[in-house]
Amino acid sequence: MAACDFDLLFTYVLTGWEGSAHDSRIFLDTIGNPSLNFPKPPPGKYYLVDKGYPEREGYLTPYHKIRYHQSEFRGAIPRGPREIFNRAHSSLRSCTERSFGILKARWKILRTMPKYSLQDQNRIVCACFALHNYIRLSKVPDPGFKIIDDDPTFIPPEVSMDVECGSTQEVQRVSTNEMTKVREEITTSLMRSRRRRRRSS
Repeated sequence: MAACDFDLLFTYVLTGWEGSAHDSRIFLDTIGNPSLNFPKPPPGKYYLVDKGYPEREGYLTPYHKIRYHQSEFRGAIPRGPREIFNRAHSSLRSCTERSFGILKARWKILRTMPKYSLQDQNRIVCACFALHNYIRLSKVPDPGFKIIDDDPTFIPPEVSMDVECGSTQEVQRVSTNEMTKVREEITTSLMRSRRRRRRSS
């Protein structure tokens, strides 16, 4: 499990789970285990998470069963408030896809990990994330990041951040009043902003 910021820097990485583990299981175990030191969002702040995660306070999911991915909106106008919210959510969360795209394009070992011990595999994964951040923070121009910086909509190929990362297990939907309210407030704000733009044009 990994978290990243809008500068394409990874802020948290957890390794060691088997590939068949569902995203929501890893997520719930991580945020519920103080020894893993996951940086929980402060009051009034939240992480953007995809539909593969359960809704919890501090973690903003998109509307479910509503058009979401940026590719679905190409050449199409969002229909209604929920699609407008989902498009904005997806646009912001694309930082995650872009970060993983650069990471996987640069470090080919992450695609086909040799049969090292589990401990060594975890170390390799963590080293790749650390080097990604080091390169991003360095002052030396980097061709991988240049492509991303030159085109804010570019997502490297061969990265799939699909809803449930290949798992067919259904996510348990537990709605929280707090995050439902946040989502509705943002949706209302986006609609107002859209109406103002239409009136001024």
